[in-house]
Amino acid sequence: MADKQISLPAKLINGGIAGLIGVTCVFPIDLAKTRLQNQQNGSRLYTSMSDCLIKTIRSEGYFGMYRGAAVNLTLVTPEKAIKLAANDFFRHHLSKDGKLTLFKEMLAGCGAGTCQVIVTTPMEMLKIQLQDAGRIAAQRKLMPETVAAGTVETKSPTAMQISRQLFREKGIAGLYKGLGATLLRDVPFSIIYFPLFANLNNLGKKDMDGPAPFYVSFISGCVAGSTAAVAVNPVDVIKTRLQSLNRGSTEDTYSGVTDCIRKIMRNEGPSAFLKGAYCRALVIAPLFGIAQVVYFLGVGEFILSFLPKKDN
Repeated sequence: MADKQISLPAKLINGGIAGLIGVTCVFPIDLAKTRLQNQQNGSRLYTSMSDCLIKTIRSEGYFGMYRGAAVNLTLVTPEKAIKLAANDFFRHHLSKDGKLTLFKEMLAGCGAGTCQVIVTTPMEMLKIQLQDAGRIAAQRKLMPETVAAGTVETKSPTAMQISRQLFREKGIAGLYKGLGATLLRDVPFSIIYFPLFANLNNLGKKDMDGPAPFYVSFISGCVAGSTAAVAVNPVDVIKTRLQSLNRGSTEDTYSGVTDCIRKIMRNEGPSAFLKGAYCRALVIAPLFGIAQVVYFLGVGEFILSFLPKKDN
């Protein structure tokens, strides 16, 4: 396996297709996760994931559950493609000198997580504003005491309007707010996920040289994804809070990662760092399960096989 040549275009196609399918399936749960993580003591509108989804449908309609989906579907293709292809690239090169040890697998995951934040940070920044807009609007109607005096209700902004405002006020750095927290989440996630998936997937192989059955890849992706997601959920809560631009009048604002940790611990307790953990596990498990099935079925390689080959 060490000398097997990788096809970067095929890996990019696989990652993109997997991301599109996965996000379409689990986006409502991701919206519930964002809203549960953002609500603070004194302004709790939702009691659980199901309560959040039910209230969202009642107040915003079915498509309210897909607020921000367009941004995610647009940017998840390069994001997942970069993540999966980068891990494959690093694993391939790290295995050239011998056996791929656990440390090398973790190093490859670290490289993949670092590469993906180029796309992940602005994608999450825009997605969170769109997902949380419904929560803020619902607070105005159902919990008016949490809204600052004199606040005027405005129409939910579009992703393009948010992008223009951030770029005008803070330049490109505005789209990369929360970059540090995103790195603190995505790098450990990849360090946990990729080695765990690879080793679980290897357990299901019928022979050492052949691929694992697709159902083994799916289950391995789900288990590894949910494990890594729960492990880094505290950092995901911090990232979500830092990237949220709009808040109720009774909700805390944060100047950075350490300030966010301190205020959450003081005002909400350590359990707040697990807000949305089961939602995130439910999002990540099928997302990465689907990704690995697409990856190991070789959908990208199949598509590229129809293109005319260049003569050497």
